[in-house]
Amino acid sequence: MPTYVSIVQLAGRDVQNMQELASIWGEIRTEFEEHDAELHDSYAILGEHDFLVIFEAPDHKGAFKAALTLHRHGLDAQTMEIMDTDDFASLVDEI
Repeated sequence: MPTYVSIVQLAGRDVQNMQELASIWGEIRTEFEEHDAELHDSYAILGEHDFLVIFEAPDHKGAFKAALTLHRHGLDAQTMEIMDTDDFASLVDEI
């Protein structure tokens, strides 16, 4: 399955407390599974963005559904497909 990464900002989300924010990841994982996507990792990050989410989806349609799930939870995310550097090296060797 293709792997995707979403960089997330909380700009528009009204967070009442950090426990509420921490609890949404279980809900997001369940909703991803409903769209045949698998949440691999999520990280809180320092800097311009607040979270990094790594997941797999069967295709672009599944990735869109996963990205919309993040948005539905009030998370402003930019989602991109990523490729392992070893796979990238093999791709380059083919050219």
